[in-house]
Amino acid sequence: MTFSGLVVTGIIAAQPAAAADPAGFQNVRINELTSNGSDTVELFNAGSTAVSISGWKMSDDGFAPQSFSPSSTTIAAGGFVTFNSPKGLGDSDKLVIYTADGTVVDRVDWATNNAKPAMARCGGDGTGAWVTTVSTTTFGSANASGCPASVPAASKVRINEVTSNGSDTVELYNGGTSAVSIGSWKYVDGDTAHAAVTVSSSSPSATSIPAGGYVTFNSTLGLGDNDSVFLLDGSGNTVDSVSWATDGAKPSDERCANGTGWFRTAVTATLGSANDCTGSGGGGGGQTGQLLGGGGSLTSGCAPEAPSGTGSAPVGTSAWPGGLDVTIADNVCAFTTSTGPEGRDLSGLAFDPANPSVLWAAKNKNWLYKLVKSGGKWVPDASWSATGKQIRFASGSGEPDAEGLTVGANGHVYVTSERDNTNNTVPKDTVMEFDPAATGTTLTPVHQWDMTSQFPQLNTGSKDDANLGFEGVGFVPDSWLTANGWVDPLTGAAYNPANYPLHGSGLFFAGLEWDGSLHVYGLNSDGTFTTFGTVATGKASVMDVMYDAGTQRIIATCDNTCGETHTLMKVNASGAIVPDVTYTNPAVMPVDNLEGFALAPASTCVNGFREAVWSDDGIYGFGSGSSSYGHSVYSGTFPC
Repeated sequence: MTFSGLVVTGIIAAQPAAAADPAGFQNVRINELTSNGSDTVELFNAGSTAVSISGWKMSDDGFAPQSFSPSSTTIAAGGFVTFNSPKGLGDSDKLVIYTADGTVVDRVDWATNNAKPAMARCGGDGTGAWVTTVSTTTFGSANASGCPASVPAASKVRINEVTSNGSDTVELYNGGTSAVSIGSWKYVDGDTAHAAVTVSSSSPSATSIPAGGYVTFNSTLGLGDNDSVFLLDGSGNTVDSVSWATDGAKPSDERCANGTGWFRTAVTATLGSANDCTGSGGGGGGQTGQLLGGGGSLTSGCAPEAPSGTGSAPVGTSAWPGGLDVTIADNVCAFTTSTGPEGRDLSGLAFDPANPSVLWAAKNKNWLYKLVKSGGKWVPDASWSATGKQIRFASGSGEPDAEGLTVGANGHVYVTSERDNTNNTVPKDTVMEFDPAATGTTLTPVHQWDMTSQFPQLNTGSKDDANLGFEGVGFVPDSWLTANGWVDPLTGAAYNPANYPLHGSGLFFAGLEWDGSLHVYGLNSDGTFTTFGTVATGKASVMDVMYDAGTQRIIATCDNTCGETHTLMKVNASGAIVPDVTYTNPAVMPVDNLEGFALAPASTCVNGFREAVWSDDGIYGFGSGSSSYGHSVYSGTFPC
């Protein structure tokens, strides 16, 4: 399963998979088969991207994997592939599908004559209940027309939730209107060396599931990473199955909607009761440490850019404290524009503190986006602009190399630029203030502050040096600075906002990619600014900056240049802003130029967690062929 709502929903493994299995193997399910002499098998890909099955193998009840010749070595998203089994499939037999490296993808067992003329999943390709002796085959197309009007009562029993965290608990749900006897039913995991064991012999013992009710039991086989559970009725027919990848089913994987939907990783286990599908969970697919595919396919106008500049994390870096699940949270090639036809370069991110359902995003090629959630993805708000708004410098011209952004106390969006992309060998380190309520498709700044002269090291005539300026910016409230005793470096005394009457109600911390330092400014309403010096982050570079009220910290983010890390900054006893703790990204995430990072306000917390969002400056993901290729936005969870 995968935290996307199923065992097969556009997921990718936590690390790049073997060459013949680049991504998405758990999106592939056995969907229909016969054992009548033709021995035909149909596989279905319920994911949002194509999956290569080159080198995959199959076996019957002898568990001796053998190559097969599919109608295609690639299964399109939502597509079907068929093959004739090289092993004869007979009565009381089974079919197991393996990846090239031997991982079990899916398995189905049947008893005497039950795959004659065919057996198929009914009620949903890839996820429906297995129905035997189907009267009409539908190989290569959806199964709906080949399913009977009603399915047996036993087929209403579904695996509904599972854990692999030591308790290794399985929950069954009966969606039917009558009780179902399961005293002779068995289950088995993904280890083909294991024999199936009865549900009734497990603890606690169970022999019946009431209508609309639940049964839970602890697996005596042990459940781990890259594992599965297959549920068999008393005759040996497969009733239901679920699979997950690395670190999956922790704390649990659950069906959403309860009893019928795809699997996703749960925020909190709900064994013995209805699944709680209201939280952010893992995005709807079922396994911890998985990535959910985003939908769509690459086009000629979207060319991902491979990551560069990979370096190590600071000494003492801690593991990500939030959930290990991360989902792809945008549509493929979603940010292609006239000034950036490659479709990449989404950089800065910031939640709107006044409206946490809004996520602001900056694209390097001078575009600003107001994003809202739709179907679990962050998409442009059509009521603001379905294609984003182009931003200009105060002169009304130029193409700001927009990198970072933040939302000020006045609700305006402040965007940093490193240079003018129409003259990209010359630095232009500015902060621009935009009123998001302004009409039109092009925005010019309400105010603009130019700090270029402070960074002569960037003005070498090299576009690479000019590109190492202001990469991120965060608005930090005066109230936090004063409450924590920040010492004003200009006076050597406790910071007193009243000394700077034109600056508003907070200061702006701009991150310099050149050396990882934060430059502190008071941005005055008359267009001037006050420089409060620099803050060392302890990192070689900074790509994004934010103030987080939930942790009461300033967060300086660095991409693969610094090992994909986030340093939380505090005010120490001496009144200086210093690093407090540094976290890595969740291990499942690609090592890319992930330049944007934002945490949702604590007001959005569910079960102790809130959303964390990243943006990929190169939309490269795990590279060509992966489910994440061509996507910019990733979503995970962080403690409240």
